[in-house]
Formats: sequence, structure tokens, C-alpha cells
Amino acid sequence: MTSPSPSVRVRFCPSPTGNPHVGLVRTALFNWAFARHHGGTMVFRIEDTDAARDSEESYTALLDSMRWLGLDWDEGPETGGPHAPYRQSQRMDVYADVARRLREAGRAYPCYCTTAELEERREAARAAGRHSGYDGHCRELTAEQVAAYEAEGRAPIIRFRMPDEQITFTDLVRGTLTFAPEHVSDYGIVRANGAPLYTLVNPVDDALMEITHVLRGEDLLSSTPRQIALYGALAEIGVGTGRVPEFGHLPYVMGEGNKKLSKRDPESSLNLYRERGFLPSGLLNYLSLLGWSIAEDRDIFTVEEMVAAFEIGDVNANPARFDLKKAEAINAVHVRELPLDAFVAACEPWLAAPYAPWKPEAFDRAAFEELAPLAQTRLTVLSDITANVDFLFLDAPVEDEKSWAKAMKPGAEQVLAAAGERLAAADWSSAESLKEAVQAAGEAHGLKLGKAQAPVRVAVTGRTIGLPLFESLVVLGRERTLARIEAALARLAG
Repeated sequence: MTSPSPSVRVRFCPSPTGNPHVGLVRTALFNWAFARHHGGTMVFRIEDTDAARDSEESYTALLDSMRWLGLDWDEGPETGGPHAPYRQSQRMDVYADVARRLREAGRAYPCYCTTAELEERREAARAAGRHSGYDGHCRELTAEQVAAYEAEGRAPIIRFRMPDEQITFTDLVRGTLTFAPEHVSDYGIVRANGAPLYTLVNPVDDALMEITHVLRGEDLLSSTPRQIALYGALAEIGVGTGRVPEFGHLPYVMGEGNKKLSKRDPESSLNLYRERGFLPSGLLNYLSLLGWSIAEDRDIFTVEEMVAAFEIGDVNANPARFDLKKAEAINAVHVRELPLDAFVAACEPWLAAPYAPWKPEAFDRAAFEELAPLAQTRLTVLSDITANVDFLFLDAPVEDEKSWAKAMKPGAEQVLAAAGERLAAADWSSAESLKEAVQAAGEAHGLKLGKAQAPVRVAVTGRTIGLPLFESLVVLGRERTLARIEAALARLAG
């Protein structure tokens, strides 16, 4: 592969439709890491020419998501740059001019075929075992044929005239690829209503913005020979520098059942991971593993370490499987590695409305900070913090019937009563003293500590699992702990 130079220019060019998804983020990450590794330029371009599907809400969400992830851009919306504007909806005059010049140069032509006519001819080609792409019907229309079509009121699309030769290029991920001309037919670049299509605007902007490397999804591979031919035509009419970008097509991200992860799959939504409290560093670490690795035996690394090591030639062409459990496990490591003050700050959104079930005035920051080091070692995602500390700030523990039934089995009332008595006399400045009190209560009834502390935990926190119990009791305090044990005993007696 050609060695990139400091003039590397890549682009991330999503359409503002719906919510950002993890496959899109993986593409952004690989482009960003490639640009940063080579000291190049990251161009952020918005492909919003589909007025029926694009929305300002999605556009705003895209920018917000990129900022949250820390994937900064050198040129693009709100940043500007020498090739502004970077929203395609603001560049329509550019595309109209290029389409006109392509027609004048004979590299594009009007096609008057109706959808029904196209499908009829495609079916006939398939039945005959031939390629079912466009058959060139309107390639060489006479003036009389054009006049006849227009007299019928037909509005033509504009098609690009593909050269009658094979197209070969070296994919940075997949190696040398060749496409025969019979498999790459003439294609539309302008709709009948005059609106430019992706097939035109994307290569035109790449040429004008001097993009050197196009790193994109495997699903777009079949369009690459078309774009390479169009770059040649653009060079002929003086659009861009004449350089054809190098292409690298990233592997599919697979979901359940060996199917490509779809935007409609719940686990594909970036918002899901953000709302659950994934750290940007944890999520990016995992997404980078979908087709690339920093080393054979290493899964955990920082974004900075990825940038230092990332080469597009190291990307694996095989499909990558999305594994939610692995993503969570990697995120948990990043949570544990945060400095404590950063962990406390990162938890703040989940300690207030709408996530927190307690009243705002009930939140005790000092109490939370006291338990934060214990919570940090146990969280998978930041949103888990709410259930881990809610017992501190609620008037009464959560009502979890499954936890109650599991812990309050026959004999639990006696153990709980004995634990309450011993805890009342214990030293509340010491978690070890509280542990000894509960342990002694259990031994008096023939139970080990694990069995003895279960009813205490549920009485106090409402759940069978959570933060270390005795450290939690110290923070909760003697009065509130004993009151909850009394309430649980009353419920058992009733």
C-alpha cells in the first residue's frame, strides 16, 4: 500500500437521518484515528441532500455525538475550512454546474426510461442469464427520439456514461480488486426533478475537498468502480486535483444470527450506550476491536494508544461480531481506571432527575463520595450507580419482592432480630465491628456470615446484591439502619 504523507485528508460524511448507530461511529473512529496517526486532516461533511429523510434534529445529534465521543474534526460544520460549506444541502449550485459540464463533455446523458420499462428489461435480462443492470438504452438517442420522449412529457434522469473497460484498484483492506465493465453499468447521478444523487455529490465533494483516503463500509464497495470512473471524468472537466483517493472498505458489523447489524437493531443505537453510562473511552475501545486490534493478546487500551498504533492496512476484512457482554466488560475496566474525582463527576447525571428515584434535597454528596471508591470497582456502566446507592437517599429501601422472598426464608426473622440487637451495641465507626456483630448473630443460629447477612442487606437496602454491606451501614448510620431492621421485623411478624 502507498505510504500516507502528512497531507492525508479523510472524511466522515454521514446523512442526518435517525439516531447515530455504532457502525457509523466505528467508521468515524477509524477515519479519525487514521488522520490523527498520520498528522492529517479530518473533514466532517454532512450529506443532507435527501430532504424527505434528513432532519435538523438528527444533524444536531450527529454533532453532539461526535463531541461526546471526543472525535474532533479539522474542517466541517461550526469549524469551517477552505472548502466550506460542509453541508451538501448548501452546495446545490456546485452539483448542478458539475452535472451540466459532464453532459457537455459527453460523460453523462439524459435517460427517459420509465421505472416499468427498466424493470421489464431487467427481468428479461435475468431470464436470459445476462447482467440485469442498465442496458444503455438511452446512451445514443437521436434528436428525434429525445423530442418524442419529451413530447410524451417524460422528465429524464441524468446517467453517467461508464467507460467500456475493466476497473482495477487496490483496496487498503482487501487488496487488488477488478470489476468487469459488464458488471458496472451506467448509473443515475441526477433525479428527474433535478436533485443530485449521492452517486454524484459524494465523489464531487471528495474531489473538491482534496480527499486522499476514503475509509467506509463494505456495503459501499460495489459503488467504488463507478466513483473511480467519475473521478476520471471530473479531472477531464477540471473539477478537483485529478487525484483518485485510495479506498479502504471496512468489514461488516454482525449482530444476532450472523446478520449485519441494522440501524433498527436496538443494540446498534449510540444513544443506548450513552444513556446506560458507557464511557466514551470504553465504547471507542470496544468499537475499535470490530475489525482491528492493537495486539493479539491485548483488548484494553486508550484512545491515544490506538492513534499511535492505528494503520488501515491492519484492519481485518472479515466480518466483525458485535458482542454486548464484551463491550460491557471493556467499559467496566475503563470505569475502574478513572481517577476517583473523575469517577464521581462522571456519575453525576445518574444521581439526579430523571434517573434518581429520590428527592433532590435527599442527596448527600459527602455520603456518596464516601462510598464512591467501593462503587467504582463494581460498576459495569455508570447508570448502575443509581441502584447501588439509592438506599442512602430514599426514606425506605426499594421494594423488591424477589429479593425479599430470597432472603426472608423461614428462620430469617430470628437471625434479623439477633443481628439488630448486636448491631445496636456495636462500634459504628468500624465496618469490621458491624461485620462481627452480624457474624455472631448468625453463628448463634448455626449460620455462616453469608447466610446471616442476607436478611440484613435486604432489610436495609432492599436488594440481595450491592456494595459491601458493612461499609454501607457505616455510611447509612446507626439510627437509620436499626429503624429499617425494625420495619423489616414488623413486616415479617405481620
